[in-house]
Amino acid sequence: MSADHSGGGRPLAWLPIPPEEIPGLPAELEYAHWDGGPDYPTDPARCVFYAVPYMQPVAVTTRPLPEMRRLRVMQALMAGVDDLLPSVPLLPPGARLCNARGLHDASTAELALTLVLASLRGVPGFVRAQGAGEWRPEFRPALADKEVLILGYGSIGAAVEDRLAAFECARVVRVARSRRTAARGPVHAVTDLPELLPGADVVIVVTPLTEETRGLVDAGFLARMKDGALLVNVARGPVVDTEALLAELTTGRLLAALDVTDPEPLPAGHPLWAAPGVLITPHVGGPSSAFRPRAEALLRDQLTRFVREEPLRNVVVTAR
Repeated sequence: MSADHSGGGRPLAWLPIPPEEIPGLPAELEYAHWDGGPDYPTDPARCVFYAVPYMQPVAVTTRPLPEMRRLRVMQALMAGVDDLLPSVPLLPPGARLCNARGLHDASTAELALTLVLASLRGVPGFVRAQGAGEWRPEFRPALADKEVLILGYGSIGAAVEDRLAAFECARVVRVARSRRTAARGPVHAVTDLPELLPGADVVIVVTPLTEETRGLVDAGFLARMKDGALLVNVARGPVVDTEALLAELTTGRLLAALDVTDPEPLPAGHPLWAAPGVLITPHVGGPSSAFRPRAEALLRDQLTRFVREEPLRNVVVTAR
């Protein structure tokens, strides 16, 4: 661990973005930059607000936690914090783990629409034909006039629907854990899926990974989808039963576009790579140019709330 050169007596926050590049940070705090490197910028024991480095393995991001004895806030820069929840017992009592709900809405929704359009219009096949120098026109389905089911109607699901509005879909079906009414209309409960799935041409999965959603898209779920339907997963890999999906892809009955897989990263030689009718991207829903300004805004807001002792946003759990 590197020497502590910070010196000041103000409460200390560790940020994965250089603090001098984030305008408007509250002056009541001292800041250090740590992006997951081998050396710590200061003594971890001084840190009271820890913003977790983005796109780093959980073994890296949780490494300083046993030494962060004064920690009050652990701020993730992902909407899903399932990988961080096992580390909560390492936090001091009263420390809060916050997620980044809203941070990745635009970027993830963009990718979801990209995967839908690329799959329906056969873009992967055209790219392969281009590489071979071959002109292969073909008739493909459009998103227009399709019924789209959004599974996991939170902030990302709503952002997906916002972008679907321009594509003349026949119907958008919203599904969440429980029934409610959203700005665009009714939201169905997960228990309604058996009746809803047979009508959907496209199913977009954006639900968080919980014990209730792990394996939710199983053989029974997939069997209820109509022939030729497209499954898009931009949530977490374990929401989908990989073996059950492979069985459907192998027969050619369903199509899939996956930004996340189980296992992940998908190892070389895994049958998903060669399965017919599947488009795979390497978990890139969040990392885009939309990330940085939204991450800065979230950190600025949370740190301001922290120093003012105002309620923090997106508290997932408080350590005991």
